[in-house]
Amino acid sequence: MRKIIGGMFVSLDGVVQAPGGPTEDPTGGFVQGGWMFPVADEEVGAAIGAFFSRPYDLLLGRRTYDIFAAYWPYADGEEMGKAFTLANKYVLTKGEQPLPWENSHRVRGIDDVTMLKQGDGPDLLIQGSSTIYPALLAAGLLDQLVLYTFPIVLGSGKRLFNDGTSSGTLRLVEHRISSGGTVIATYEPAGAVETGSFGAIESAREEERQAKIRNGTW
Repeated sequence: MRKIIGGMFVSLDGVVQAPGGPTEDPTGGFVQGGWMFPVADEEVGAAIGAFFSRPYDLLLGRRTYDIFAAYWPYADGEEMGKAFTLANKYVLTKGEQPLPWENSHRVRGIDDVTMLKQGDGPDLLIQGSSTIYPALLAAGLLDQLVLYTFPIVLGSGKRLFNDGTSSGTLRLVEHRISSGGTVIATYEPAGAVETGSFGAIESAREEERQAKIRNGTW
């Protein structure tokens, strides 16, 4: 069975929008596109290279596909552009827009992704494409997630995990810190969220607080 492995560039406050350039994704009036490059370093570049060093196909959301299709086929001399063009690109979209980049394939829903995962072929790598993670997590299809967390706070923008994302725990399987302070961490799903308590204290003030919670005045 193929693995589905995601890679995501993220700020300390969870923003994943437009790390690559000012015009990459200005949705919602985002004006800090291209935030990654001033804080990246050679070790980050090496880690990205290692991520794509295995045989792979790509699993992408439609907007990330549009960004890639408008850039990588025209990046003369870029080995990654050549590799992306040769790779099968599975685009998770319900739309009917053309997918003109060579070796591009429309994937209409999570059931199709499940069939892809169960079929033969190399691992499916995700880059960007934050909107497809909730469905993958809910269906238990994500095998690994590599987060490159940069030492920067952006304040606003699209985030990887929003309301509606399925709950769950993750197990850290590998991590390192670059010389510039980027935390490169690999996680694997580790089951449902469990809850507990450090111990309950009985007090009149706690009883009053709980009463306020129940009647909506806290």
